[in-house]
Amino acid sequence: MKNMKVLGAFLVGAVAAGGIATAATSTNTNVVKACADNRTQALFLSPNGTCSSSRTLVEIGGNAMNTKAISSLVTPSVVSISVTTSSGGGTGSGSIYKSSASSSYIVTNNHVIEGAVTSGTIKVELTNGEQYTAKIIGRDPGYDIAVLQISFGNLPAITIGDSSKVSVGDPVLAIGSPLGLASTVTSGIISALNRPVSTGTVDAQSYVNAIQTDAAINPGNSGGALVDSMGRLIGVNSAIATLSSGSASGSIGLGFSIPINEAKRVIEEIISTGKSTRPVLGVFFDNTYTGIGAKIIRLSAGEGADKAGIPVNSIIKSMDEVKIASRDAATVKIRSYAPGATVSVVVELPTGGTRTFKVVLGSSPSL
Repeated sequence: MKNMKVLGAFLVGAVAAGGIATAATSTNTNVVKACADNRTQALFLSPNGTCSSSRTLVEIGGNAMNTKAISSLVTPSVVSISVTTSSGGGTGSGSIYKSSASSSYIVTNNHVIEGAVTSGTIKVELTNGEQYTAKIIGRDPGYDIAVLQISFGNLPAITIGDSSKVSVGDPVLAIGSPLGLASTVTSGIISALNRPVSTGTVDAQSYVNAIQTDAAINPGNSGGALVDSMGRLIGVNSAIATLSSGSASGSIGLGFSIPINEAKRVIEEIISTGKSTRPVLGVFFDNTYTGIGAKIIRLSAGEGADKAGIPVNSIIKSMDEVKIASRDAATVKIRSYAPGATVSVVVELPTGGTRTFKVVLGSSPSL
């Protein structure tokens, strides 16, 4: 099956973009110069801005996106992923994150490969049609990130961008394998930033401080690349919104991507250790609270919130000047930090009034 995982409410049903589960202000004037092969149209970076007679100089970046050049440059770094299990299978996408002489690491969504964790087969298909069996190096359901490895090297790794420097309105390309159609490229803009998006089931819930885009993302795009005007990876495509909960229709221009700065920490931890960690505020939220904010019903003894002196029954109103509208919004915001970060938390006290606390986030294994 090539469908995607469901978000709720506004989140009207965001569906994970593929896989086997049902599932700041800155103007970038940098320009990358590359040489396009006159016969194959393949792109090669040009450090000195010159090309041989068999190639044509093209510029990537600047104030506009050269979609043809970016597509040629990035598509070889994006792969198709197919998963086969005893109960079925599914498809998704991935990006070549690192490659040595003998092996390569592929980044995708956890929900794309989670059905093959205990049994099943994962195949990675390159743009030339060659397929390789992949093994799972590690995964983090909370961030919906997984890292695979194939025993084949010298592949073109995707260039990593900086998602903290993107702005609403910036042009982007989404690259992946919607409905199994490999090397599909769609274009759009960044529609919004810091969207609190929650997907999955109670047992496998993921929280994303997402980049929203109107570039068409469809079932099978999960784990694929969202790149900027210079072809740099700024997000891992993960979910789409649908008009009704549970509906797995096509793109309606509401796609969500995990910011690469948030994903990169998790990816590097998995590559280094096979595991990842998540930041911990040290609170339990009241699931029955329906007001604005996130109500703390209990503290974890010795964790950050307890050490900072935040009282039980306080309501979190903002974190680092970002307004917190709900429990999910609070969880998403916490997950956007690294363990050990110091966060300014404004709460409404149970006795009335507000107070700001400086909280050092703890660390916990993600699995």
